[in-house]
Amino acid sequence: MIQVKNINKSYGSLQVLRDINLSVKKGEVVSIVGASGAGKTTLLQIIGTLDRADSGELFINGQDVSKLKDRKLSQFRNENIGFVFQFHNLLPEFTALENVCMPALIKGKSMDEAKKEAMQLLEFLNLGERAQHKPSELSGGEQQRVAVARALINKPAVILADEPSGNLDSQHAKELHNLFFQLREQYDQTFIIVTHNEELAAMADRKITMKDGKNIEA
Repeated sequence: MIQVKNINKSYGSLQVLRDINLSVKKGEVVSIVGASGAGKTTLLQIIGTLDRADSGELFINGQDVSKLKDRKLSQFRNENIGFVFQFHNLLPEFTALENVCMPALIKGKSMDEAKKEAMQLLEFLNLGERAQHKPSELSGGEQQRVAVARALINKPAVILADEPSGNLDSQHAKELHNLFFQLREQYDQTFIIVTHNEELAAMADRKITMKDGKNIEA
């Protein structure tokens, strides 16, 4: 599903990633841990095509995405990759339903089709009754589940999560962690999760520790 080959990334004189090699199979849940500054988020952003490596190759679903031009890359990202961030980045002026619809509308689906699929996801995540509420009217756990629904709407092959439970209390964090594995069983999606949460990291099929810009299989 994902192949990272000899990825290097520097910001000025600071080398953040050093010859990273990583393979992730379809349907696998992989956690990435390590101290702050180890390069975890940078690696996730490169896998998510939000940033480009200085050198190396990145294959997702057999596609060499490191060679795609910006427009094609944006289209590939919209159709194949879902993101869940620590700060859920919901648009405050839109309802939960409208927030979930956004990636589908960008992909070119009609509003009716997008709303139907978004509602199905919200109901699956036990948020059907909250569909018309704006983010400010939702709890932290509910907002994060809306963000998960938004990440899922285009049925991406890969879900990338960066500290997804970082702002949640222990109960909501546990519910979110269990949800990832439930989604894997339901949709056979591949998850890469950057986390400081040891419980979540241990639940993954595989744990990768990053140190000084390099990855070490646990």
